Amino acid sequence: MHIQVNGVEISEHAIHAEMQYHPASSLEEARYQATRALVIKELLIQETQRLGIAMPEGPDETPEEAKIRQLIEQEVKIPEPDEAACRRFFETHRQSFRSPDLFEVSHILIAADPADEEARTVAKDRAKEVSRVLAGDPARFAELAAELSDCPSKHTGGSLGQISKGQTVPEFEKVLFRMTEGGITHHPVESRYGFHVIYLRRRIDGIPLDFELVKERIADYLRESVRRRALSQYLQVLVGRAAIRGIELQGASSPLVQ
Repeated sequence: MHIQVNGVEISEHAIHAEMQYHPASSLEEARYQATRALVIKELLIQETQRLGIAMPEGPDETPEEAKIRQLIEQEVKIPEPDEAACRRFFETHRQSFRSPDLFEVSHILIAADPADEEARTVAKDRAKEVSRVLAGDPARFAELAAELSDCPSKHTGGSLGQISKGQTVPEFEKVLFRMTEGGITHHPVESRYGFHVIYLRRRIDGIPLDFELVKERIADYLRESVRRRALSQYLQVLVGRAAIRGIELQGASSPLVQ
C-alpha cells in the first residue's frame, strides 16, 4: 500500500533505508516504526513550508533538520520548571536521591573461555572446590586468591577495593547486592569471564542527598519530560489535520516521537 502524507508519497526505498535505524523484534514492526518516523518527518517538513520557516544557522545539521529544529523551538512552548516544582518532585522521590551504596569486595576468579564448554566445566568444578574449602576456613580467602585466582587482584588477596553499582558485570552485581556483610558465596557465580567466589568484606549504605545537590538534575528531568509531552501533543495536532494514507498511526495515548 502506498504511504502518502497530504498527497506526498513516502517511497519504499526511503522506508527500507530508514529501517536500519529502528531495530525491532520483527520485520513488520521495524517497517512500521520506520514508516511512522518518515511520516512524522514529512509532516514537520510540510509545516515548516506552510509557516515559511527560514533555515537557521546549524553547521552540523542538514537544511531539513535545521528547519525542523526552528519549527519546534517556535511552535512548541516548554515552560521552565520552577524551584517549587523541583522541590515537590524531590520530596516525592527522596529514595532516589542518595549517594550510591559502596561494596568493599574481594573475589577469586577461575577463568574460562565462554566458548569452551569443557573448560567451563573444569573451571566451575575448581571454583566449587574453592567455595567448599572456604566454607570450612574463611580466613584462607586471601591465601587462596593469591594462589588460584586468574584476576590481577590476586596480588592484593583478591581485593577489588570499593565498588558501586555498574562497575562489575551484571551477574556478579546481582549476587553481590544480595549478600550480607562478611559473607562468602557458597556457590560459584558464573560470568563471561569464568566463575567467581565472592567475599563481601563491608557494605557502606548510601546517604540521602540534599536538595541543592540534585536540583539541577531534577530540573533537567522535568524539562525533558515536559518537552516530550508537549512535542507529542503538537504532533498529534499535525496528524489530526493531515490526510495520511497507508498507515494507521497510534492513538493519542502513545507518543509519536521518541
